[in-house]
Order: sequence, then C-alpha cells, then structure tokens
Amino acid sequence: MNIPIGWIIALACALGGYALHGGHIMVLWQPTEALTIVGAAVGTMIASNSMINLKKTLSALGSAFKSKSNVKQMHLDLLCLMFEILQKIKRDGLMSLEGDIEEPESSPLFEKYPEILKDHHLVDFITDYLRMMLGGSLDVIQIESLMEQELDVHHHEAHIPVNAVTNVGDGLPAFGIVAAVMGVVHTMGSIGLPPAELGKLIGAALVGTFLGILLAYAFVSPVAKVLEQKAEAESRAYMAIKAILIASLNNFPPAAAVEFGRKVLFSYQRPSFAELDEGTKAVKGK
Repeated sequence: MNIPIGWIIALACALGGYALHGGHIMVLWQPTEALTIVGAAVGTMIASNSMINLKKTLSALGSAFKSKSNVKQMHLDLLCLMFEILQKIKRDGLMSLEGDIEEPESSPLFEKYPEILKDHHLVDFITDYLRMMLGGSLDVIQIESLMEQELDVHHHEAHIPVNAVTNVGDGLPAFGIVAAVMGVVHTMGSIGLPPAELGKLIGAALVGTFLGILLAYAFVSPVAKVLEQKAEAESRAYMAIKAILIASLNNFPPAAAVEFGRKVLFSYQRPSFAELDEGTKAVKGK
C-alpha cells in the first residue's frame, strides 16, 4: 500500500504547489503529451526486453503492490524445517531423507510447513543440495562454491524486473523532452497566431517536460526501488539455507547450524532467539 500512498502525496504536492502559485490545473491536462511520453516508454520497454523478461517484469509489478504480513513467521517455519531436517540426519543418517528429497510434496516433513512448500523454488534449492550431500561426491568447499554460483544467478534473475523498470524511469525525462520539442515545433508552425494563442501552445509543450520528470521520479523510480528491496529481502531465505547447510557440513550441531541461518536474515525478517528456541523445542517434542 505504500506505493499508492506515496503517489498520492507526490501528485497532490506537485499540483497543490502549482495551484497555490496561481496556476490553472486544467492547463496541465494535455492527453497528447501523455500519449507521446507513456507510449514511447512502453514501446521502448517492449523493444529492450525479451518476452521472458517482460513476463517476469509484469509478474513482479503485481507483487510490488502487495506486502507480506507474516514474513517473520515464514522464516521461523523455514528455520524449524531446516532444524528438523538436520535432526533427522543426525538421528537416522542422510539416507533417511531420500524419500523426502525425491517427493517433498508428499513428505510428512515438508507437509508440516505448507507456506514453505508453496515456494517451489525454495524447496528445490533445499532438496537439490541435500541430494548432493546424499550423493557424497562433493566436499564442503565445492558445495559452498556451487551455492554461491546459484545464488549469483538467482540475484541476477531477481533484478531483471528491477533493471527493466529502472530503464523506463531513466528514459521518461528524455521522452518528456521529445514531447516538449514536438510541441515547440507545432508552435513554430503556428507563429502567425495571436500571442495569447501562442502562449497556450508553448505552455502545452512545456507540460511534456513536466510530465516526463514527474512520472520518472515520483511514479516509476519508486516502484523500481520497491522491486529491488523485495528482491534483496527474498534472497535472504536462500542465504540462510546456505549458511545452515554449510554449518552442518562443518559438523556444527543442528541448533547451532540453524542459528547461523537466523543471523543471515534481515532484522525485521528474523525471529528472536527465544522464538526460534521455542520453535525448535516444539519440533523436538513432536
């Protein structure tokens, strides 16, 4: 909800300041200028991205306007799941996880955490590296290096929508100038009109510059920033899994390994030590 609120404040202050200065709001209503600027921006976005990237961007734009209210609980579930996995490895050995790894959707272990199970990318990340650990052909350093490479790929893919929206925002002021120049060209072609009429045409042309800058910095750039923040926040879950599994491979006990993962999370995502302790005790009790 922050994005629409921010838009309303920015627009109200921009138009309010103009009106208080004695300007007439309806003068800013120039549909042809908006058509030129927005149309050029959309066309450039389509031209500069593949269809896959466009689909990713459109999907991400929808998520930018949604906020998750249970972020801390989701990460607590993730940490408890990893603790339970490590406990099972310690108690029954890696081979006991074979069924859970191959079919996590029907695994009693994963079924306890439905919110985690919904995120198939996260589940795949967990099961892939457990499968490698089960295979025993890679050592700790090799697994850690492979994780870092995959996280780097994940980082770049998550920033595809960010880059696409940022490029649109960067181009909008220039498209505003294009619209303004076209308005000036039209004005020069009407040089025989009375000064009052010419003034209206020049004013309409300048609206293009105003609109391009306003759309760029008050509307599009904030969306790109939100997408970037969401991408960074979502990557923390993967980094926590990496920290936990590497700690386990370095022979840390399950409780200590999970604490490594907890520390990787952002402060607002991270359950407290007491909350995690309570969660792991509940797992032990089961």
